[in-house]
Amino acid sequence: MRRRLFIRLILLGLIVVFSLEISKANSNLDEKPKQYNSEEKKMKKDSIPIFPDLVYEYRIAEPCRYTPIELEYNDRVRRYIDVYTIERRDHLAKIIGLAEYYFPIFEEALDKYNLPLELKYLAIVESALDPRAISSSAAVGLWQFKINTSTMFDLEVNSYVDERCDPLKSTEAACSYLQYLYRIYNNWQLALAAYNGGPGVVRNAIERSGGKTSFWDIQPFLPDQTKGYVPAFIAVNYAMNHYKDHNIEPIRPDYIYIDVDTVVINKAASFNRISEIIQVPVETLQFLNPSYRLDYIPKQKNGAVVVLPKNKIKSFIKNESAIFDETVSKQSYIDVSADAGAINGKIKIVHEVAKGEYFHKIAIKYNCTIDDIRIWNSLPTNDLNVGQKLDIWVSPAMANAIEEEKLIPKQQRDSTDRYIYYTVQKGDTVWSIASKFNCRSISELKEENNIVNDSDLKPGAKLKIYLNN
Repeated sequence: MRRRLFIRLILLGLIVVFSLEISKANSNLDEKPKQYNSEEKKMKKDSIPIFPDLVYEYRIAEPCRYTPIELEYNDRVRRYIDVYTIERRDHLAKIIGLAEYYFPIFEEALDKYNLPLELKYLAIVESALDPRAISSSAAVGLWQFKINTSTMFDLEVNSYVDERCDPLKSTEAACSYLQYLYRIYNNWQLALAAYNGGPGVVRNAIERSGGKTSFWDIQPFLPDQTKGYVPAFIAVNYAMNHYKDHNIEPIRPDYIYIDVDTVVINKAASFNRISEIIQVPVETLQFLNPSYRLDYIPKQKNGAVVVLPKNKIKSFIKNESAIFDETVSKQSYIDVSADAGAINGKIKIVHEVAKGEYFHKIAIKYNCTIDDIRIWNSLPTNDLNVGQKLDIWVSPAMANAIEEEKLIPKQQRDSTDRYIYYTVQKGDTVWSIASKFNCRSISELKEENNIVNDSDLKPGAKLKIYLNN
């Protein structure tokens, strides 16, 4: 099989080279020698290249020589390539930059577990390399673990610490889980599908397909999200290796892996206090230490690891007594009120007031306060009007989530769509209802019923639920 693949690869390469040469020759027929001015150079740099299918197929097939993961090209893969290299170019540019921080961590762990190094790209599909990413199903972190799954790998989750967000510990857990899934299926595409949908989902799809064991054969029997998982993984492999061919320039973070170091502390400390003493922005501490949920490092039995810029380690050690000063109190209500309207580390979005919306509802939706909204928009009263535009400053993670929702087209409904009415029961959550009725999407369930979060679910209320056909 490998020999046939190698021969096909050579033939594809020859066809691609020949096609590109013909294209180049044709484009040169009418081209006259000239000096490009600066504006023309800029236009060329900002162009968005699109290639023939043969080029994509060749480029994706080429890495198959050195990875046991099957990488194929088809229409679904092409669709995801277009998403990353055309529709979300700026997003991919940020991911490429973040890879310089996270990939060394991933590669070290994958090598330790004797796993294919290409699995590092899985974290991009899962979280876009955002360690604090939270999915609609409440999966958290770079590798998107739900709280029950995290207990299998001894990842601690409490009010102060969420190790699902810890790059080192969550990567160890992901490697262990991937190793386990591969032992079950002996096929990396099926293992990847199981990582997304669960082993039971893949097992059921195999049974419904009549015992077929190719991902592409069982794809029709998988949930929609899992159907696109392997194609997205293949597309990310392509995009991360060929972004230069698509004129995408990486946006690098302030720190990469070689710029940071760690200290172990045996006392509690707040990010605000560390920031004040060693002059490192709180946003930097949040980026480097995403597992501490409330910008606070609690005292831990075996010590707590703190990641800092390498050039600040000496300053931290020198000033430990001031950092651990327990007479420094936490922020009071007065302190929080004084910080209202702060925009540091946040991204501005515009919210259009909808019918039935009011200050508290908008503030809850965007994780801010009423005072924030008033200050951001210089509002003298509590009055809001339908259609009114409000400037809202949100975290980068929330801004990314909002942008992703804009890119996903709303599902078209027709007269054949099936729906039911459901009476909300005590203890129901949006996720539990969506899972119970195999809803088409959580976002559709929320939108159809004007739900912002679980607090909007009142026992006895009627929900309209569209079902997966």
